[in-house]
Amino acid sequence: MTEKTQRKKFDVLIIGGGVVGTAVARSLAKLKLKTALVEKEVELAFGTTKANSGIVHAGFHNEPGSLKAILCVKGCDMFPQVCEELDVPFKENGVLMVATSDRELPLLHKFYEQGIQNGVRDLELIDRDRVFELEPNLSRDIVAGLFAPHGGIVSPFELAIYQGVNAEKNGVEIFLDAAVENVVDRGNYIEVATKKGTFEAALVVNCAGLFADDIAQMVGDTSFAIRPRKGEEYLLDKRVGNLVTSTIFPLPSENSKGILVIPTAHGNLMIGPTALEMQEREDLSTTQEGLEVIYQSASKLVKGISRRDIIASFAGVRAASDRGDFVIEFSKVAPRLLNVAGIESPGLTAAPAIGEMVLEMIKDWCKDRGIPVEENHDFNPRLPKRVRLQDIDDPRLEEMIAKDRRYAHAVCRCELVSEAEIVEAIQNGARTLDGIKLRTRAGMGRCQGGFCTPKVLQIMARELNVPITSITKRGGDSVIVPYKTKELI
Repeated sequence: MTEKTQRKKFDVLIIGGGVVGTAVARSLAKLKLKTALVEKEVELAFGTTKANSGIVHAGFHNEPGSLKAILCVKGCDMFPQVCEELDVPFKENGVLMVATSDRELPLLHKFYEQGIQNGVRDLELIDRDRVFELEPNLSRDIVAGLFAPHGGIVSPFELAIYQGVNAEKNGVEIFLDAAVENVVDRGNYIEVATKKGTFEAALVVNCAGLFADDIAQMVGDTSFAIRPRKGEEYLLDKRVGNLVTSTIFPLPSENSKGILVIPTAHGNLMIGPTALEMQEREDLSTTQEGLEVIYQSASKLVKGISRRDIIASFAGVRAASDRGDFVIEFSKVAPRLLNVAGIESPGLTAAPAIGEMVLEMIKDWCKDRGIPVEENHDFNPRLPKRVRLQDIDDPRLEEMIAKDRRYAHAVCRCELVSEAEIVEAIQNGARTLDGIKLRTRAGMGRCQGGFCTPKVLQIMARELNVPITSITKRGGDSVIVPYKTKELI
């Protein structure tokens, strides 16, 4: 990633390095435009994306004709190809919404009709027997279901990171730790002042998530407001990862899709999230009350869930808008600002489609002004396949070790991550412990880094040629080892 800048000029500047901002960056790399992305955190995916549940929604939840509905269905259909190109873990495990009483059946039918209208492929209403044929560990109170076989699960942070890596390899410049301090519309361009210097751009794409309204307001655009909504989630041990195969939804409430039971792309289960309207945009605390609500609700859906199997808790804050739908439009106040805001659920699912939509909007914007835009015929959508120790069979493992002894060194035993994978993550831009974690899963297992953290820190210090006392968990002042210890040095 680009480390420093003074004053640089770009055709397009993207603000925000989450799953949406990086999807936009990757799409714009298909054009011969000088494009950059600025992100306030020290690594990509460190905002809302870091706490995303990873569900690839089928598209029956959203009101027909809404941007959420249109882009969710399109994005869902794009996921198999996008994840194959980027070598990101993805499974088409299916989405199952269940009714727990006959009173809920009319609402279940409503979502079926809505899904059909939205164009959801192979959607079907299923009876009780079919529900338990698919998912034998569900509660016996369930009377029917709505099944969408093409819904899926993905590693959300890997998707964002490797969209960014792919965009960069195709010419997009990425500036990290570059918080935006001011945005000024200069008429012929927009000026964006950041911690890493000042940028000028003919167009600015506002993908700032929870702070998208702050960015818009800097140029006088008050056309939307972000209404933060916090969700707590709890990760269960892989021991119970096979309790369900599909992502299990209850019937939703007015402001939430409900408490879910979610298989992950790596074999765990998650339960959650809550949906708490709040003012604070960076409150990522979890609570005993949240745990109780989630545990009780999840236990009513799936048998065998136990508090003893919880290995991690976390929270994320969703960037809901006051409009109730995605906001993807050029600002009426500053026509060179394209707002991509209010991207709450199903924003992850919609992200690849949002990237393509923004691409077409920018092409039209240029065409209307007589600005020639060339296709980038050198664009390569693919990244090299990454070798993962947990996926290698014995004969191939011997071959890999013969080429690189670091594959023989399992740094993270819970998730079976090798030293070679840690080194590759560093070579791909990881500079923090969480950056390693999100790329490799080292530290995400049962012991939550209790065993592997010292080893990861040693490798990082060696590969980056920095003192171990300078390595942080997530940037800023989150130093892990504040003073030298004999065991680590």
